[in-house]
Amino acid sequence: MLVLTRKIGEKIVIGNNITITILDGGRGDGVRIGIDAPRDVSIHRSEVVEAVSTSNLEAVQAADATDQGDATPEQLIIAALGLGPS
Repeated sequence: MLVLTRKIGEKIVIGNNITITILDGGRGDGVRIGIDAPRDVSIHRSEVVEAVSTSNLEAVQAADATDQGDATPEQLIIAALGLGPS
């Protein structure tokens, strides 16, 4: 992992077509960044990706349990709505 120190307004360039700009650094522990990248490059926060992945896994497990006939009512609802615990 490359670790860099940047000041507000400074940029980091990744490859030839992705630029990360430091926008603000004075809000508690957080830092605001701006990412300029081509539209075909997906940019997601890791906690959102993990939550969606967990929800999808739970839906698959609930569907598998349903196929086996031993799903709980809660698992059936989760599978039907595509939801998972928050």
